[in-house]
Amino acid sequence: MSDNQHYEMVSKLRPARIIFPIVLGLAVVAWFIFREIDMAVLNNLSFTWKSVFWLAVAFCCMIGRDLGYMVRIRILSEKDLNWKQAFRVIMLWEFTSAIGPSTVGGTAVAVVFIHKESISVGRSTSIVLATSFLDELYFVIMGPLVLLIVGGENLFTTAMQGTGAALFNNLLIIGLIGYGLVLGWVLLVGYGLFFDPAKIKQIILFVFRLPLLKKWKKAAENAGNDIIESSYELKKKPASFWIKAFTATFLAWTSRYWVVNAILMAFFAVSDHFLIFARQLVTWIMMIMSPTPGGSGFAEVILGRYITDAIPAGPEYAMSIALAIAIIWRIISYYPYLIVGASIIPGWIQRKFIIGTAKK
Repeated sequence: MSDNQHYEMVSKLRPARIIFPIVLGLAVVAWFIFREIDMAVLNNLSFTWKSVFWLAVAFCCMIGRDLGYMVRIRILSEKDLNWKQAFRVIMLWEFTSAIGPSTVGGTAVAVVFIHKESISVGRSTSIVLATSFLDELYFVIMGPLVLLIVGGENLFTTAMQGTGAALFNNLLIIGLIGYGLVLGWVLLVGYGLFFDPAKIKQIILFVFRLPLLKKWKKAAENAGNDIIESSYELKKKPASFWIKAFTATFLAWTSRYWVVNAILMAFFAVSDHFLIFARQLVTWIMMIMSPTPGGSGFAEVILGRYITDAIPAGPEYAMSIALAIAIIWRIISYYPYLIVGASIIPGWIQRKFIIGTAKK
């Protein structure tokens, strides 16, 4: 892919070009606030110094997640990326994810982000695919583990009236579809990276010959080539390399999943922290099915329903309070990436493309 193609891809991420998807996501949130939250009920949320402390802990959990990602990308790049570069890449990558789904594929743009930090295209592709593989492997391992520990009934239902069998069936179906997509991706990429990349490319091309998928055939061919190229890079890595990279992945995602626990502790006593953690993990798996940017609207409502058990209030109040907690969660875990990414991307494009091209 040429520099012009790279520029065309990342130029779509300019703040002016992402107003619509962000407004769409915020509109979904606003609709649910209007429909679900009784503002008078929010008087039950009293802000104290304890609240400030635990909300700060929630922010620290997100910082821990980003540090874990930075450590991992330095491991995968064999420290060819310094800390400043790692921070920049992670923030831009999170920004791209926060505004998706969009016309720009997150993985393809991530390759450009890393490549423009003086890493070859081939190695950048390897790093991105390895990152994607490790992220989804976390879900593949942790999904059945939390299901085994917590149990399906506890995981997919709450004590709140009206959230029984119907909610269980709906969330279970969404969760299974999301998990199936994640598992399929892990098996496909894992087999391609470590065993037979050429065969995986053939399978991808066969699937994308179908009439409904034909228009993405070229992109699918590029993905197959990426897997083949990355396989040669990653097969040479020792076991210690993968253990360190997965440990960083585990710490990063686990840190993120303690955010809601910390927010709840800011206002209430929590009796079952692991259940809240498990429900967050399942929420993220189900967010794969959400069509809104960054899962906006979908994430707030699903998690809002999920954490009602932790709210010490009657059914008539619990849902409003839980949804408010879920929105605080998104303010901490989602919107900062929009702000940081939107502030970085214009200068980054200027330095890496416009000024860089002028120098050449």
